[in-house]
Amino acid sequence: MQPVLEHQYIDINQPFAFRKFSNVFCDLLNQTNKDYDCIVILCIGTDRCTGDSFGPLIGYKLSGIKYDDVFIYGTLDNPVHAKNLEETIKTIYLVHVKPMVVAIDACLGKMDHIGSISMGRGSIKPGSGVSKDLPEVGDIFITGIVNFSGFLEFMVLQNTRLSLVMKMADIIALGIRYGLWKSREYKSNRVESIM
Repeated sequence: MQPVLEHQYIDINQPFAFRKFSNVFCDLLNQTNKDYDCIVILCIGTDRCTGDSFGPLIGYKLSGIKYDDVFIYGTLDNPVHAKNLEETIKTIYLVHVKPMVVAIDACLGKMDHIGSISMGRGSIKPGSGVSKDLPEVGDIFITGIVNFSGFLEFMVLQNTRLSLVMKMADIIALGIRYGLWKSREYKSNRVESIM
C-alpha cells in the first residue's frame, strides 16, 4: 500500500481513472489516524442545478449500500444544500458515534482541471465558489471539478454539461463501493495476520 498524498487529482478521461480513484479512496480510509465507528458519506448539492446535482447524484447512486456502518446523506430525493447543511451536520454528530465524514461536492476550477476529481484528507467549504458562507465539513473530501471559475459562477454551474456530471458521478459512486469493500478486505486480512 502506497502512502496517500494529502491532495490528489484524478482525470476521469485518463485510462484506469476508476481504479486510481478506488485505490486512493481505500488508502484514505485505511491510513487515517482518526478512530471512527462508522462512515458518513455526505453528498452536498441541489437537484435544481446541473453542475450542483453532482453530490445528490452520487448520493442517489450510493443509497442502496448495505453496510451497517455506512450512512448516506444527500440524495436526489433528499438533497443536502445551503439551506439545510448546518442542520444536517449537527444531526450527523448527534446520531452517529465517532463518524468518519466523507464530504462530496461539485466545484469550479481551472479550465484544464475540468473533468478531474480532487480528493484527500481534510474538510471542504461548500458554496465558496458561488460566494456562500457555509460551514466546513469532512475528514476526507471528494470534489468534482465540473466547470471553470472566475466569471458568473452561478450561471456557469447552471450551464454545466450533464454528461460530464454523470460520468464523474458514476466513477465516484462505483469507486466508493469498491473502495469500501476493499478496505474491509484489507482490515480483515490485517486482523487474521495478527492472530
